[in-house]
Amino acid sequence: MELELPLLYSAPCVLALVLSSVYLLGLFADSRRNLPTGPLPLPVIGNLLSLSALPHRSLARLAERHGPVMALCLGSVTTVVVSSAGAARDILQRHDAALSSRSIPDGAHVFAHYTHSMGWLPATNPRWRALRKVCSAELFAPHRLTTNQSLCRDKARRLVTHIEWLAHGGTPVAIGRVAFTTALNLLSSTIFSKDVADLDSSSGDAAGSFKSILAEVNATVGIPNMSDFFPEIARLDLQGLRRRIEGLFERLHAMINDRIERRLRERAAAGEPPNKNFLDVLLNYRRTDDGRGFDRQTLLSLISDLFSAGTDASAATVDWAMAELLLNPKTMARARSELTQVLGSKPEVEESDIGQLKYLQTIIKETFRIHPLAPLLLPHEAEMTTQIQGGCYTVPKGTRVVVNVWAIGHGGEAWPEPKKFMPERFLDEGSNGCGGAACVDFRGRDFELLPFGSGRRMCPGMPLAMRMVHLMLASLLHRFEWRMRPEDDKNGLDMSDAGL
Repeated sequence: MELELPLLYSAPCVLALVLSSVYLLGLFADSRRNLPTGPLPLPVIGNLLSLSALPHRSLARLAERHGPVMALCLGSVTTVVVSSAGAARDILQRHDAALSSRSIPDGAHVFAHYTHSMGWLPATNPRWRALRKVCSAELFAPHRLTTNQSLCRDKARRLVTHIEWLAHGGTPVAIGRVAFTTALNLLSSTIFSKDVADLDSSSGDAAGSFKSILAEVNATVGIPNMSDFFPEIARLDLQGLRRRIEGLFERLHAMINDRIERRLRERAAAGEPPNKNFLDVLLNYRRTDDGRGFDRQTLLSLISDLFSAGTDASAATVDWAMAELLLNPKTMARARSELTQVLGSKPEVEESDIGQLKYLQTIIKETFRIHPLAPLLLPHEAEMTTQIQGGCYTVPKGTRVVVNVWAIGHGGEAWPEPKKFMPERFLDEGSNGCGGAACVDFRGRDFELLPFGSGRRMCPGMPLAMRMVHLMLASLLHRFEWRMRPEDDKNGLDMSDAGL
């Protein structure tokens, strides 16, 4: 026993010595790798203490001191953060190929999701190309969206009817909740030809429903995970997040799998009917490289991704836009006046009207700028050691690369009065040509506004999301006069990033 105690107590000292040595060697190595400058990291934890519960804001403050391209040690992971439009262009356009891999989060290892998911597969992977191709050609292509106009119109009509019912009962409207359900049903009708949630009944929010599980998945994957900062200990799952995500995916996949099996039985009974929905397209799909279709796990991962990415972001955009309009009555009045002028006596907004609603489009743009869908785009990873910023800095292979679109949208260099909600900045009033912010678009070509990203990793679902967001917001403004609840009018709306 006398010999064991000193050995036992010396173990932490040895571990601390080893970790400190690794840390010092890492600092020495980083100084020789020509990384961008950044805050001095602490031993072991690096710069993690510099991050708050809102990391995009913390990183924006750090960028003000260290520049628009900076390197941090987040745990044991070297991370390069870019926070300006010029730096984002360099990463997402000039070096798109070299920096287009994904940094895989620990949660994506559940059911080997990262090997089946379009969001996490390498852009050079044949399965990624096949998934991207079928989605672009059969789900988000203009001719498909035109074919599905009646679906969008039906979901917008149901949204309006539901709000009329709430208004007659004097019930406040939870914009984010009804927008989430509307977006969810649009996707489910497109994929399965069936709604999976009910606007008019609380049963749609019941525990175990498709809607509630999907909402919980979106919330859980957004929780910071220590396994992503210390991959060496990821297998320990210290926060239990991987186990939690696995349980949620099991339930979500079971619901999707049930829809797939049901459709297979219907097809067998009908003798291989023509394509009715996107699930039929996926079941019929054959890759050109080997003639084989998608396996079941790939179908589950793809459909899960479509629901996860296509619902929360669209609902949040409509929610933020309505909140900003409630705080800016003159802006809301101008938007409603435009709707009256364009639609006249028409009771419903149609997709064909959206192109004429120029001011409404600027409201969506300004909402994207102030409240981006993903304040930090999904992290990239360097496939190879890459020289950026004209050779000024080196991004070593395996480095995580993060684009802070929130910082870009709130930067005074690109946006005068960046804290002010001012859709007029996107109008080209009093000029015969396009100039300044009026030219800025969100389709990945203008790096001052990147809600959907840019390059080969740009969100493929943008065309569908934009149609539905514009249609929902226009329908809400056209059919109803809005005011805040008395308590919100008295105390003010919570406009913090976690407020809505």
